[in-house]
Amino acid sequence: MMILSVSPPAKAVGEGQWITAYKIQDATTSETLVEFNVDTGINQTLSSVIPGAEIKVVFTVNVFTSGPGNLKLTSGLQKSTTHTGSYWELISQDYDLGSAYNPNSANTELKWNVGETFTMTLYGKVPLSTKDTAVLIHAVRLYSASGGDPLDEINVFATTANLAAFNELYRQQEEKLKRLIQDGVAQGYIELFTNVLNASKTIANAGGSTQAVALLNGLNVSNEPASSTMEALFLPIVGVLAAVAIIFVVMFMRVRGKVSYFQLVVEDQIKDLEGLTLRASKIDRSMSSSLESVKDRLKRLVGM
Repeated sequence: MMILSVSPPAKAVGEGQWITAYKIQDATTSETLVEFNVDTGINQTLSSVIPGAEIKVVFTVNVFTSGPGNLKLTSGLQKSTTHTGSYWELISQDYDLGSAYNPNSANTELKWNVGETFTMTLYGKVPLSTKDTAVLIHAVRLYSASGGDPLDEINVFATTANLAAFNELYRQQEEKLKRLIQDGVAQGYIELFTNVLNASKTIANAGGSTQAVALLNGLNVSNEPASSTMEALFLPIVGVLAAVAIIFVVMFMRVRGKVSYFQLVVEDQIKDLEGLTLRASKIDRSMSSSLESVKDRLKRLVGM
C-alpha cells in the first residue's frame, strides 16, 4: 500500500509457528498485496485490499507438534466468482489431507500429520462494506480439534478506494515532512504541518477519508519558509491551512453527528495553536496575531 488501510497487517496468533509464510495476491492480475515469511523476515504490505476484490492467499503450514483429531481451516472470505470450483487447493501433493477435507467449503478439516508441512491456495472474494474505515477480515484461521482460539491466522484490513487514496497521500505527506525537517524549515511551519497530518488521520479513522484527503491537499504549497525569520512571509499559508482545517472539522462534525468526540480533537488543536502562538510572538507580532485569531475561531466553534 501505500498502507493496507489506516493500519498494517495484524500479527498471526502463532507468530509464524504454524503459518510460516503467506502471500495475498489479486486473483485477476496476480499483483502481490501482502507478503509474510518468517524465515526471511519479510512482513510487508504492498498495496490495498479493496472490498469486493477477488484475491488468492497462498500459505504454508508447519504441523510441528501433535494433537488429537483433525486440524480445522476457516475463511472469512466469500466464495470466489472467478474461481468457482473451490475455496481451497492443495499445492503440496505429498500431504494427506484425509477424508474430512472439503475444498468447496469455507470451513473444512484436514489430517493432523505431525512433522510435515503443506502449502495451500485459498480463493475468495473480500466482503463488501458500507463503512469508510478499515474492516478486519479473518482470511484464514487454523484451529485444533478442540476449538477455542485459533492456532494461527492470516488477517487483512480491507479498505475502501477513498481510504486507500488517503493512505497513499498521507504517506507522501509524511515523506515530505521528513524532508522539510532535514532541510531545516522553520519550526513553526513544521508544527503546523504536523498538526494538519494528525487532524487528517483522526478524520480518516472516523470514516471521513474524502474530507481528510482534501485537508491533506491543503499542504501542497509551492514554497516553505526556509527559517524562522521568514515565517511571517507565509502568513497566507497559515491562514489558508487553518481555515481549511476549521471548515472540514465543522463539516465532518455536522455530517457524522459525533460532536463530543470531535470537540476533543479541536480542543487538542487549540492547545497546539496556543504553544505555536507563543513562539510566533517572539518572531513576528503579525504572525502571532493571525494565529491568535485562528485559535479564537476554534474556541468559538467548540464553545470554549
